[in-house]
Amino acid sequence: MTTSSEMQQARVIKELRGFIKKLLYDPSILPTALEIARRHSGEKDAAERIAEEISSTTSVKIPTRESQHSPADKLFLALLKEVIEEERALY
Repeated sequence: MTTSSEMQQARVIKELRGFIKKLLYDPSILPTALEIARRHSGEKDAAERIAEEISSTTSVKIPTRESQHSPADKLFLALLKEVIEEERALY
């Protein structure tokens, strides 16, 4: 029998697979998302602002309210933040 944890993990993997497919179909998404994250990094409600702008300018749709972000949404936004922070640490 599948546990709820396993079902949740399977759902996240399915969502991430769909997201990766979008990136492969449209490679301009990543540079756009990184530029948006750079602009909003450090702002109040940065995750919500980033999600809203990414959703309005790319084929990636992320709910604008942080409370509605799926685990995959949260992972993507956290990775954007991490990349921007590492990028800034280099300079």
